[in-house]
Amino acid sequence: MKLLLVLFICFGANSSFAQVIMSANTKADISLIILDSKLNGWKSSENIQDRFAVNSIHGIQYVSFLAKATSHFSKSTLMESGIMVGAKIGDIVSLKIPVNQLSSLSELPGIKILQLSGKIKPNLDKAVKDIGADSVHMGINLPQGYTGKNVLIGITDWGFDYSSPMFYDTLLQNTRILAAWDQFKTSGPAPLGFSYGTEFSSSPEFITAGSDTVNIYSHATHGSHVAGIAGGSGAGTIYRGVAFESQYLFATFLVDEGAVLDAWEWMYQKSLTEGKRLVINMSWGLYHMGTLDGNSLLSQAIDTYSLQGVVFSNSGGNNGNVNFHIKKTFNNDSIKSRIEFYGYTLNANMWGQSIHMWGEQGNDFESGIKVYNSAGLLLVESPYYSTATTSTYIDTFLVSGIDTIWYNISADAVHPLNGRPQMRLRVKNTNQNLRVLLKSQAVSGKVHYWNVTELSNDVGNWGMPFSSFSSGTISGDHFYGISEPSCTNSLISVAAYNSTYLASGGTPVGGGIASFSSIGPRYDEVLKPDISAPGVNVASSISSYTDNSFTQIAFVDFNGRTYPFAKFSGTSMASPMVTGVIALILEANPYLSAQQVKDIIILTAREDNNTGVIPTVGSTQWGWGKIDAYQAVQLALTTIGVEEIDSEIHWTVYPNPVVNELHFTLVEELPSKAIIIDVLGKTIARNIQDSRLLVSDLKAGNYWVRMEINGRIEQQAFVKQ
Repeated sequence: MKLLLVLFICFGANSSFAQVIMSANTKADISLIILDSKLNGWKSSENIQDRFAVNSIHGIQYVSFLAKATSHFSKSTLMESGIMVGAKIGDIVSLKIPVNQLSSLSELPGIKILQLSGKIKPNLDKAVKDIGADSVHMGINLPQGYTGKNVLIGITDWGFDYSSPMFYDTLLQNTRILAAWDQFKTSGPAPLGFSYGTEFSSSPEFITAGSDTVNIYSHATHGSHVAGIAGGSGAGTIYRGVAFESQYLFATFLVDEGAVLDAWEWMYQKSLTEGKRLVINMSWGLYHMGTLDGNSLLSQAIDTYSLQGVVFSNSGGNNGNVNFHIKKTFNNDSIKSRIEFYGYTLNANMWGQSIHMWGEQGNDFESGIKVYNSAGLLLVESPYYSTATTSTYIDTFLVSGIDTIWYNISADAVHPLNGRPQMRLRVKNTNQNLRVLLKSQAVSGKVHYWNVTELSNDVGNWGMPFSSFSSGTISGDHFYGISEPSCTNSLISVAAYNSTYLASGGTPVGGGIASFSSIGPRYDEVLKPDISAPGVNVASSISSYTDNSFTQIAFVDFNGRTYPFAKFSGTSMASPMVTGVIALILEANPYLSAQQVKDIIILTAREDNNTGVIPTVGSTQWGWGKIDAYQAVQLALTTIGVEEIDSEIHWTVYPNPVVNELHFTLVEELPSKAIIIDVLGKTIARNIQDSRLLVSDLKAGNYWVRMEINGRIEQQAFVKQ
């Protein structure tokens, strides 16, 4: 047995990062980018560009970051030094820093925490009737039918076909795409407030462009499929989306966290300009990035947007059928488990496995690897590395005979975002006859482990099992599998199930949970997912420009071009189902806060024979049950919302401020009753007589008057003197 241990890269934790706080993972990855860039004349190699969030913009290579700003943050100061400053929501900001400035990150004024943007992957692995949306469209026992009018659906994705008839109105005359931002396209013009990508905002521009540009996912299918589920017109087929009269905002983003934050801000500003509510769909996720407990910078940004009225729906992940997780509560003991590898012959870009570990505050742990042959003989092993003392990035290898097993480690004793110890262990082993085992030990505390595939040119978001190998080893489970950013507190995390349909004999079949749908909860035991929706073999449009493989189920000829349809499966398909329902809810009552929308979806979730009785604390598979669009819209109509919007309301109240009687500019369609709401949400029902509302008995303060006009909730603010 032979052991050879070498430390290739060993950057001190406090070397050049004293003024800006960074996690060990960010420091380690920056070190690799710096080393690679120095060797290539301060230009990153193709391999580094594929692996990390490095993009060439206007001929300059930038690295994408998320940051937490201080009160001294100055956009102009950073831009003067050549840094590209993107969206800022609350104290979270996106930055793009030139590669040749990475060595001086301690000189960033106004930045408290800096995090390298993680790269993002889509969550892929008969539905409108299943969720009751058809009843909402027809307006059965509702004031009217609801189809998503006056609501914006934002899709952050790749593979948009701007000319598709699915994104036109049902008469196929006018596009419903309000605007699109292709962050990969360099010709410009960039959106206002940003300095990269190209914005399209008119039908001629959409037709000329045709589709978004090719990127790392080639000419993808994903974005058009997702958008079609959320709100496609059907284009004359039966494959109509949930909110088919909504408008779209499409963002083809640079596959990293900083770029998607910019996309959200662009969408948010568009919604303010239009005076319309916004729901954003994210059919993507990852385990490599963030803290997986709602404390990541991306989660903080989402929570802030949610407080400003934006509603987020996110796919929960597709690892429900793989035992890629271990939870261990230590009592001065240890564990060993075999790390299963994705096949190197199955993907030319396969690098290895990435083991992510999170512990409890105040409880350090140690980890390493052991290598055995197939007969169970120990060949070589690494030392134990402790979260308490591993303050440098370690990149090294083990040698056994002619075989080399590469691994690298970065660790934090106290992560800057949640105070927990964490470790990332990456392992490369191309000899399938060798068995690589994770070893870990601690005095006390609970530690969670995830085994996720890592590619050399991209990110993998699929898990591989932890398995038993010999006596004294343990296997993994499929719990705690919700990906980032679906673990965010405020957004709606979506699981997937098979749609229920009637067989030829009239018997309902299907309806079971999708085998791939990730199972919760979060590792801090907060319930995720929140809701479930159809996500198996969902039919929708795909881009007519795609060069990805697919099986066509239908097609439409439109304006001299053929547009295909296909069936895909994944929580990627379930999330836009929920997004469409949110659009229906917001059309019915645009004053609901993001939290109220989430509460309505949870309160109206349905149970059936497949879900069984959902426990009072929710289900880690189903969330609170299956989404019910019909019941959700009904509850939305009776829920008092106090979100202020500048919507298309053509009436006002006067005098304002008022002393005794409130009058309305609208007379002909005025209902007989109204509801007055105070700032605490208390409601008072009042009759409207002769177009007047008596308010003399109200205490001085701010109020809203709420009415139902033509099936839609409308309200205006007034001040009582």
